[in-house]
Amino acid sequence: MTKAHDMRLKTPDELQTTLLDLSKEQFNLRFQRAAGQTENASRVRIVRRDIARAKTILAERTRSAAKG
Repeated sequence: MTKAHDMRLKTPDELQTTLLDLSKEQFNLRFQRAAGQTENASRVRIVRRDIARAKTILAERTRSAAKG
């Protein structure tokens, strides 16, 4: 699990790359779950929360850039 503080230190491009990687991992975990091959079921929850965290930070930056 990535902390919000660590994500805030990344540039927007790095956040986009992280978001893409997490989305791919979530996709693979969904397939594993459907096939009954999930080794770490809690990883699904962690990945989903990391995706939300990255999207939130990107949205905050977008809003602050629009304001100022």
